[in-house]
Amino acid sequence: MIRALLLLLALATPVWAVELDEMLADPAQEARARDLSKGLRCLVCRNENIDDSHATIARDLRLFLRERIAAGDTDEQAIAAIVARYGEYVLLNPTTGGANILLWLAGPLLLLLGGGIAVATLRRRAVAAEVTGLSEEEQARLRELTGD
Repeated sequence: MIRALLLLLALATPVWAVELDEMLADPAQEARARDLSKGLRCLVCRNENIDDSHATIARDLRLFLRERIAAGDTDEQAIAAIVARYGEYVLLNPTTGGANILLWLAGPLLLLLGGGIAVATLRRRAVAAEVTGLSEEEQARLRELTGD
C-alpha cells in the first residue's frame, strides 16, 4: 500500500518541457538557466513559465537564454537581452518602473476611490434622512400607533 502511494507520488511530479538537447553541459549554468526561466512567461501559454511550456516560442526562449548564459552574460544581462528582444511582457513579475507603475498603483487607487465614494454616499443618505424627518401628520400618526 505504501509502495503504491510512493509510486503515485513519484509519477505525479511535474514534467518539464526542457529537452535534453537544450540543456547546458555545465550543471551550474543549467541551474542558472532553470532558475531564470521560472521568471519568464511563455508568450503563447500566458501565465506559464517557459520551463514548463511545450510551445515552440518557449523552446526558442529557453535556447536564447542558454546561449546568453553560455556566452558569459550575468543573470541581469541575459534577462535584459530577452526583454529587449520580446518586450517586458515576457517577465512573469514585471518591473515597477515606467508605464508599469500605473498597473501597480491602479488596484490600490481604485480601492481608495471606491471607499471614498461609499463613505460619501452613506454620509449623503444620513444627512438626507435627518433633513426630511417626519411631518407633523406623520408624527401624530406615530404617536397614535405607539400610544404615546
